Amino acid sequence: MIIRPQQTRFQILIVDNLKTISNWAANPWRRYSVVLIMFFVGYFFGSSLGMISAVYNLMDPVGALISVLLIEILINIRRVLFSDKNKRFFLLIIDFLRIGLMYGFFTESLKLL
Repeated sequence: MIIRPQQTRFQILIVDNLKTISNWAANPWRRYSVVLIMFFVGYFFGSSLGMISAVYNLMDPVGALISVLLIEILINIRRVLFSDKNKRFFLLIIDFLRIGLMYGFFTESLKLL
């Protein structure tokens, strides 16, 4: 017999908020605006990490480690969300956040040439 853990109030509140956000994003314009915002957030973090590591030459390995860990975490989250059909909106958000990060890294690398 498998005993399931107790549902806490915090856990119920988070799950309900995620469902509310999914229902709110049923409108395509809202969905595109949230996805575009997440793209720009990813671009901001990618370019910021590139700028910070370019200023401090000693921090290049740390910046590379942080960027690789961030990308790997997003890929693992994507694997979890890909199996669930109800969470396609969050999969789209994770994908565009990752694309924004990579685009930020790419533009910063072009500035450093």
